Amino acid sequence: MAAEVYYQAIGTLQSHSYLNNLNNHQKHQNNLVRLVARDFISSNGLSTRRSNRSGQRNCCVIQSLASQTSVVDPVLSPSRSNIGDTHKKSNEAALILIRHGESLWNEKNLFTGCVDVPLSKKGIDEAIEAGQRISSIPVDVIFTSALIRAQMTAMLAMTQHRRGKVPIFMHNESEQARSWSQVFSEDTKKQSIPVIAAWQLNERMYGELQGLNKQETADRYGKEQVHEWRRSYDIPPPNGESLEMCAERAVAYFRDQIEPQLLSGKNVMISAHGNSLRSIIMYLDKLTSQEVISLELSTGIPMLYIFKEGRFIRRGSPIGPSEAGVYAYTRRLALYKQKLDDMFQ
Repeated sequence: MAAEVYYQAIGTLQSHSYLNNLNNHQKHQNNLVRLVARDFISSNGLSTRRSNRSGQRNCCVIQSLASQTSVVDPVLSPSRSNIGDTHKKSNEAALILIRHGESLWNEKNLFTGCVDVPLSKKGIDEAIEAGQRISSIPVDVIFTSALIRAQMTAMLAMTQHRRGKVPIFMHNESEQARSWSQVFSEDTKKQSIPVIAAWQLNERMYGELQGLNKQETADRYGKEQVHEWRRSYDIPPPNGESLEMCAERAVAYFRDQIEPQLLSGKNVMISAHGNSLRSIIMYLDKLTSQEVISLELSTGIPMLYIFKEGRFIRRGSPIGPSEAGVYAYTRRLALYKQKLDDMFQ
């Protein structure tokens, strides 16, 4: 079954090889931001704020792109008469974090970092199981890293979702790509979920350790030195990133691009990596630098947060789609699951 679902999804993933060329992506970024921001502001009467961090997209770009393919889900709406302001009135949203399934280099015990390696067979199974665990939790927009193992995990997980919406990558690396990937059917848009890939959510760059066997590296440099590179907060491996450096870009992106989606009432899924997600959890749970270095995330295990009244409430990992405890956390999730049950009886 895992292989069958994988091959159904892999055709979609193969069309996104542009993500491997981050330099070209950045060349087109400034023009794209100006173009989309201008159009979005003029049509919606919104103002924008600039970010002082390099490499961050303007927040209104993400909001504009997501609005092209994501509309209010009738399953989430109390009635069709107030669809237009459902998200505006919402003070609650779900946030799902998933560390990608096992990769082929995880399987070989190699340092991976930012090397773009796909999932192993076990990783495919983990991604599918993750999708089953969140199959009754609403998802309005998906963020992934620019690496295929995170993207495969997100796509495979969504094949299991009971709502049956189709995740669609937002191609914005050039004006032509943006134009050619437009969807012109309103009905199709209603059954789609925008997927936004961002290098800021990548695994931390392991520098000269990338591709090395972890055990052989420990034998060569000593276990204590390798442990310091892997688990310290502010000491990077040779020519690589420390967790602190990874957190700077990942948390900045979360605050500037993802948190506004939650504030608007949209339910968000993030498929990323051990260190980028540890960085985000450090921010969500207000962990210290000492607390975060001992935080371990298993591959393919989703973590649920409820964003309510400006606070992030950690709800742990859903065990399965029928787990009563998950839906008791919030009336909105319970109603969503009940409507799905009614739809598919």
